[in-house]
Amino acid sequence: MADKESLHSSGDGRRIPISNFFTDARLVLKPDNLGREILSIALPSAMALTADPIASLVDTAFIGQIGPVELAAVGVSIALFNQISRIAIFPLVSVTTSFVAEEDTLNGASPLVKESKCLKTGPIMDAEMKELIPHEDTGANVHKSDMVGVSFNMVKVKHKRRQVPSASSALVIGGILGLIQAIVLISAAKPLLNFMGVASDSPMLNHAQNYLTLRSLGAPAVLLSLAMQGVFRGFKDTKPPLYATVAGDVTNIALDPLFIFVFHLGVSGAAIAHVICQYLICVILLWSLMEKVDLIPPSIKHLQFDRFLKNGFLLLIRVIAVTFCVTLAASLAARQGSTSMAAFQVCLQVWLAVSLLADGLAVAGQAILAGAFANKDYDKAKATASGVLKLGLVLGMALAFILGTGLHFGAKLFTKDVDVLHLIRIDYFYQFVEATQPINALAFVFDGINFGASDFAYSGFSLVVVAIVSIICLLILSSAGGFIGIWIALTIYMGLRASVGFLRIGTGSGPWELTVTAPGAILGVNSIVLGGLVLNDPLLISH
Repeated sequence: MADKESLHSSGDGRRIPISNFFTDARLVLKPDNLGREILSIALPSAMALTADPIASLVDTAFIGQIGPVELAAVGVSIALFNQISRIAIFPLVSVTTSFVAEEDTLNGASPLVKESKCLKTGPIMDAEMKELIPHEDTGANVHKSDMVGVSFNMVKVKHKRRQVPSASSALVIGGILGLIQAIVLISAAKPLLNFMGVASDSPMLNHAQNYLTLRSLGAPAVLLSLAMQGVFRGFKDTKPPLYATVAGDVTNIALDPLFIFVFHLGVSGAAIAHVICQYLICVILLWSLMEKVDLIPPSIKHLQFDRFLKNGFLLLIRVIAVTFCVTLAASLAARQGSTSMAAFQVCLQVWLAVSLLADGLAVAGQAILAGAFANKDYDKAKATASGVLKLGLVLGMALAFILGTGLHFGAKLFTKDVDVLHLIRIDYFYQFVEATQPINALAFVFDGINFGASDFAYSGFSLVVVAIVSIICLLILSSAGGFIGIWIALTIYMGLRASVGFLRIGTGSGPWELTVTAPGAILGVNSIVLGGLVLNDPLLISH
């Protein structure tokens, strides 16, 4: 077959080196049709993904004008809220994107092929997927000649709103998880903050507890919004999330000074503004999604909870490992005092916010790869992986250049405290933020590639190993080198995340096996990926 011949050498067992994915890197800024498709998904997605970190940066900037104690307190609360949110929603969003992209492809619901009969010519579906995909009615309406005009209109209306079971499942699960998160954070705010290093006699405790309790009221909106973003990513339509998040962030920026300074609510005012912003985003996204998707499934059995739980559990292991590393870093920083924590908070929020720009490329790669796998378009799968890796490397270097001077001079936007600014500038925190951007970008992009290949098992268990090594480094280096040691450990952590991505593709293992051993293999993979289920993959079978 032609697609096989273009992807591998004929049965000689040789694997394509990882460097092949970076060939013609100089042409990356002259994208072809695939490059334009990647950018059309990645750019809006990247801007939408940075919504919550940007809102947190806005809170940080305004609260920093109150004082270093308040800034440090909010820093701990934001770190705790964000990390628990990631545990709750990251697995759901990731599997939702893959499932929706696969179902949308198999339904033939892509705008370019909406009227085609993709289900008749596409890949062979397993019994589970056949049951989940709504069947097209080609019966009586077509044959009643006196109703031809009416029949045509009915068909158009039918295609206007899609039947995508994964979308309904994601919203139900997201709503439940949001309520659980709100209850847990509100009821256990004080002990959780104590765990984060804010002692009972700390001046940060009251401010941190007030901010965390109020902001937790927005948890259902946050998780529902992110679940809906996963649906839109699967459709390769990332503009609605962008519009919603821009509206929410503008609202947050307008309300922050009003509640903090005019109404004199301090950190509580910042939390209230943030909650209003999140519910506005949720309402806008829900309105947009209802125009595209019939959110009421034909029956309860279409709510695919088993598929979400099976694959989501693998990513839950992964996100717990990732979350523990970042949360431990913030906790170790908080134990060294409010001034030091304030400096760490500024750098950490900038580090996370700009790094998420690369996650836009990861989202584009995941959505396109999932659709390509479902449609058995293996040439496009390889080209997509290569394209997003090259764009990720370019983006990382660009971010490093921008942050090289931007954070050094822009730190005053977040605080005017001389001691905090001294720690940021003199102790070279900002240089760690700058230097790690290329590594961060590649780490995020490799995540998206693995998710697009439904390689959830490797993504989960490899990050457990990375987390164990990183936690050891954090404990040792923070003890020996203070804040510099923490940032060195975080750099090691991101480097290891990127390395496991290189290892998977560079060795041609798992879904990237380059020797064809079965029909329909991608890059020689000896497995078939469909509906988030991997068949004949030794890694998944062994676990």
